[in-house]
Amino acid sequence: MKKIALILAIVMVIGMLTGCGGGATKSDKLVVATSPDFPPFESLENGEVVGIEIDLLNIICEKMGKELVIEQMNFDSVLPGIQAGKFDLGASGISVTPEREKNVLFTDPYCLAAQAIVVTADSTITCKADLEGKTVSVQTGTTAESFCMDNGYTVSSFEANSDAQTALTTGKVDAWVIDDLTAADMVAVYNESNPGALVILDEAMTTEPYAFAFSMKSEALVNEINAILVELVKDGTVAEIFANNNAPYTQPQLG
Repeated sequence: MKKIALILAIVMVIGMLTGCGGGATKSDKLVVATSPDFPPFESLENGEVVGIEIDLLNIICEKMGKELVIEQMNFDSVLPGIQAGKFDLGASGISVTPEREKNVLFTDPYCLAAQAIVVTADSTITCKADLEGKTVSVQTGTTAESFCMDNGYTVSSFEANSDAQTALTTGKVDAWVIDDLTAADMVAVYNESNPGALVILDEAMTTEPYAFAFSMKSEALVNEINAILVELVKDGTVAEIFANNNAPYTQPQLG
């Protein structure tokens, strides 16, 4: 009986050791959850997920000696999946907010972005104040959605930004609130076929930092990736990635 008890104890210890930190983080892979409908951060190109964050994570993985594995899903499934430990990290143009920091860990921000207001060319909306009493479209689970709801706007939420855009172009809503870099990309593409149809207002809805998200149990992984990420911001690599994706870059203040 003592031998059996000893064997069981050893098995339990081994199980605990191999289970710590999540399986994916102990392997040669880094599993990333993302919603590839957020250009220039993530988008699909010939069935492959590409974009700023993918380029950045490939460099990080190279420095870590890991293979990047991408899992695609709707944006509102990314953070719950991270919290549940299904993936190593979330990379989907994720804004750092006090509410999110209660449930996930973040790296230091790698860029600053703004939530832009997009309207049709014939709209009477020229600034943020003009949105009073209007309906805005947003993507589900985004800070655009939470900000607009928290500030009393009438909101129509959609799983994909392409659907939020369609709601604007078909007259179902009065404005569309979305990350400024993604707005610039999507509006440019739409206006190629519909010259001057959509306009991005000069006044932003709000500004916010972007970072990568992790489960609360992944502090060691966060520290490891953060050390690499901060250096990539400092040495200009992140700025170069933005430039290669034809996107303006605003560097966050580094601690």
